[in-house]
Amino acid sequence: MRIGIDAMGGDFAPLEAVKGCVEVKRAVPEIVPVLFGDKAKITAVLSELNIPENTFEIVHAEEVIEMSEHATKAIAHKKNSSINVAYRYLLEKQIEAFIGAGNTGAMLVGSMFSVKAINGVQRPTIASILPKVSGGFGVLLDVGANADCKPEVLNQFAILGSLYAQNVYGIKQPKVGLLSIGEEKEKGNLLIQATYPLLEMNERIEFVGNVEGRDIFSDKADVVVCDGYTGNIVLKVCEGFYYNLAKQGVQNDYLDRFNFKHYGGSAILGVNEPVIIGHGISKADTFVSMFKQAKVVVDSKLIEKIKQSF
Repeated sequence: MRIGIDAMGGDFAPLEAVKGCVEVKRAVPEIVPVLFGDKAKITAVLSELNIPENTFEIVHAEEVIEMSEHATKAIAHKKNSSINVAYRYLLEKQIEAFIGAGNTGAMLVGSMFSVKAINGVQRPTIASILPKVSGGFGVLLDVGANADCKPEVLNQFAILGSLYAQNVYGIKQPKVGLLSIGEEKEKGNLLIQATYPLLEMNERIEFVGNVEGRDIFSDKADVVVCDGYTGNIVLKVCEGFYYNLAKQGVQNDYLDRFNFKHYGGSAILGVNEPVIIGHGISKADTFVSMFKQAKVVVDSKLIEKIKQSF
């Protein structure tokens, strides 16, 4: 399985991305990493690691989209960036999935400009994992792709999240909850109040009503739906809570499940090919998790099932 990686993406690129490729090649031989980026820099890292250059396929891309760059402008103007070149390979089916820990906006915009949204999907979304107290995982979406949403878009997120939970995490009949400030259907802002009846009438999901912030790690819902503004705040609060406790030396099995390195990244749901976005501070072990996550998405035929659903 050929999986592309933006070797220039992330705060520690290309070193950690290359080390991740070396590790996953040893751990999961069926994954064939294809590295996109500055060939001279990538080969220099391979030399430091005493890895022969011909171990990997390296696709030279002379430009890099930096973390601070405006996503849309960078995608439009840097045609030879590692992200753009990788998306061309993905579009041409020369790789089966693409992972990257670089500019999140560029990864998202690039996917919509190249492989494009699945027909019928109004807004692709980014999904993240919710570790449950009882074990297993839930799914939270959107976590940053769409700061402002319409009720119809949240309704689609519910379908996308359900398909993701079913096919990637093996939850047979995911329960869908709408993130709000109260359980009653009348609670919430105008967006939540307008979305509730759409989810209630949606026969393609199992809607369980509103869920509050305190419920998202419980078994009340397997898929929690919200706009990207709210979801990103939830995600960053969880990250901050984990890091602050970890710095104080707190050790707990459940707390450790909030360490993003175990999961790799977040899937972009609603585009025509598998794309995984990682955290900018990703190290080698996180890239390995991203490769594995991409493999699960490909093996589960998630994209095809989303296309059929829409």
